[in-house]
Amino acid sequence: MIDLAVLKGSSFVVLGLARSGLATARALTAAGVGCVAWDDNAASRAAAAAAGVSVTDPASIDWPRTAALIISPGIPSHLPAPHPVAAAARAAGKKIICDVELLARAAPKACFVAITGTNGKSTTTALIGHILAQAGVRCEVGGNIGRGALDLAPLGEGDVYVLELSSYQLELLETFRANVAVWLNVTPDHIDRHGDMAGYVAAKENIFARQKVGDCAVIGIDDEPSRAVHGRISSRPGIAAVPVAFDRPVAGGVSFRAGRLIDADGYAVDFSDVPTLPGDHNAQNAACAWAACRWLDVPREKIVEGLRSYPGLPHRQERVAAVGNVVYVNDSKATNADATARALSSYRDIYWILGGQAKEGGVAPLAAYFDRIRHAFLIGEATDLFAGQLEGKLPYSRCGDLQSALDAAHVRAQREVPGLGGGPAVVLLSPACASWDQWKSYEHRGDAFRAMARALPGAQRLGKAA
Repeated sequence: MIDLAVLKGSSFVVLGLARSGLATARALTAAGVGCVAWDDNAASRAAAAAAGVSVTDPASIDWPRTAALIISPGIPSHLPAPHPVAAAARAAGKKIICDVELLARAAPKACFVAITGTNGKSTTTALIGHILAQAGVRCEVGGNIGRGALDLAPLGEGDVYVLELSSYQLELLETFRANVAVWLNVTPDHIDRHGDMAGYVAAKENIFARQKVGDCAVIGIDDEPSRAVHGRISSRPGIAAVPVAFDRPVAGGVSFRAGRLIDADGYAVDFSDVPTLPGDHNAQNAACAWAACRWLDVPREKIVEGLRSYPGLPHRQERVAAVGNVVYVNDSKATNADATARALSSYRDIYWILGGQAKEGGVAPLAAYFDRIRHAFLIGEATDLFAGQLEGKLPYSRCGDLQSALDAAHVRAQREVPGLGGGPAVVLLSPACASWDQWKSYEHRGDAFRAMARALPGAQRLGKAA
C-alpha cells in the first residue's frame, strides 16, 4: 500500500468503492488523511465500512472543507451525464482526480512509465514490467491492469512504476508526469464518455502532459490520429519522440513486423517463435516495449531475454489447451472488432467463437480475415446480427451459449484438421462483443472458456495453471 502521509491536513471524498476506489479510501484512512466515501452499491459500502472507511451519504458531504473528489474512472464525471456527486464537486469548484494522481504526489522521486492505446496497452504494460524485473530493475506494475495504483508497493528514487492508463484515468490527472510515455494506437472507442473522436484523442494525449526535457514519448504512428499526435509531440523541445511503425524504416524509431523488430541503428530482433506474442499487433507491443526499455538503459540482451520469456496475459490470445493438432485460444478480452482483427490476423484455419453484446458495426469490418476462418460459431445477443453479416460469406452455426459453441467447434476441428496438412488449427474465442448478456465480465467469460477447453477429452493444458 502507498503511504499517503504527504496528504495529511487535507480532506478528500472518494466516489466508487470497487478495486481502485476501496484501495484509495483504505490508503487515505491508514495515513490519517481526512476521507469520506460513497458508492451507489450497498454491498460495496458495507465492505468499505468493514475495512474501516468512513462511508457518508452524499447529501452530508462538507464540500468547502474538501480538497478534491477522487473518482473511480468507470464513473462519468462529465459525459454522457455526470454522477450527482461529481456534479456537486464541480459546482463547489473542487478538482476531480483519480488514484494515479495521488500516487504521483506520494512518490515524487520514482520513475513513471505510462502506457495507453485503444488496443494492446495491457500486454505492453505487462511486457515492460516483465522485462524490467528480469533485468533486475525494481518495479511495480498496475493502474488499469492488475492492482490499483495505491495498492502497489512504495518505491524510491530510480525505481519504476509501470502503469497502464485508460482515457478515463488520463483525463483525471493534474500533476502526474510520465518520464516515459507510450502511445500505441488509437481507434474510435468510449465516444459516449468523450463526446467524439477528438475528445477521446485529447483525453489520451494527456499522457504527454507535463513531460519535461529529457523525458521520452514512444508513439505508434500507424493510424492517422497517432501520426498527428507524433507531429505535435515531436515539435516540443527536449522531449525525445520515438516513432514506432509497421513494415517500414522510420528515422530515429523502431519498425516491426510479425515477430521481428528493427531498432533505429539497424539492430534486429526475431522473436517470431514466442507463442505469447503472436501477430503484428504484438510485434507493435514488443517494439514499443523495446523503445521504452532502451530509453531506461536496459541492455539489449536483457530486453531480448525478457521478450522470449514473457508468459503472456490471461484472456489475450491465451493458449489454454491443445488436443492433437488443434490449439484452443482464449481471447475473451477482444470486446470489439478491432481487437478481434488482431487475433484473426495471427492465425489460419480458425474455428471462431464470437458473440455477446455487439458493438457498433458488428463484425462487418472483419471481412478481410474471413478467408482464414473455416467455420464460425455464434453465441449470445449478437447471434441474429452476426448471422446476417456472415450470410453468404462464411459458414456459421447458431450455438446460443459458450459451452455449446466450444463443443461444436471441437468436434468440427478434430474431424477436419487432418485435411489441413497436419495443422495446427485454432479454436478461437474472440467474441468482438461485450460479455454482459451472459457473463459478469470478459474475465468471467474467459475463465469459463479456459476451464471448458481444458476439460475436453485428451486436452493438454497450455500456459499458466490458472
